Amino acid sequence: MPPSTESCDAPPCIVGLTGGIATGKSTVSRLLVARGAALIDADQVARDVVRPGTAGLTAVLQHFGEHLRLSTGELDRRALGALVFSDRAQLRALEQLLHPMIRAAIDARITQLRNQTSAPILIDAALLVEMQVHQRCDVVVVVRCGVETQLRRLMARDGLDEASARLRLAAQATDAVRLAAADHVIDNSHGLQELEQQVDALWQRLQPPGR
Repeated sequence: MPPSTESCDAPPCIVGLTGGIATGKSTVSRLLVARGAALIDADQVARDVVRPGTAGLTAVLQHFGEHLRLSTGELDRRALGALVFSDRAQLRALEQLLHPMIRAAIDARITQLRNQTSAPILIDAALLVEMQVHQRCDVVVVVRCGVETQLRRLMARDGLDEASARLRLAAQATDAVRLAAADHVIDNSHGLQELEQQVDALWQRLQPPGR
């Protein structure tokens, strides 16, 4: 899908950034923040909604079991991940519990940032489309690369065997689903220099007219 020519009409522009696991989305996020974007990190939001004492943690432990509570009182995210990524029904149950809480927290953060900045507000979310958060965005950016490149990067990054890595890939939306929601596509297949050039072009798009 070719990049759209649309740009944000007025600040602050809400930018949704997504991409499959190990495509380089986090690198693009860091590059955009370095250029001045205000960041909402959906992964951090997801951690916040299951902190000790939250309704999110209570809901997860009630559904999946107290054995997922660490001695520190925190959620054992690694054990939970191993459980849900091997059982699609359990993954869907987790999403139904937490996605509404994550969306509400993201909405609150957007409202806060709108009162603080005119810079583009970047929502960095691997599950941007799955959580329907892309509907809150003025521009949706998808980072992609070849599947085999993605698989190789994931195995190296997380120390996974191929079967486990493929399970992680299968648990996410397909490229087709993400691209259907995309206004702008970044291809992260050819190294950092080319990636930075694409990010620079995107950053120019995100500036209000006349700036």
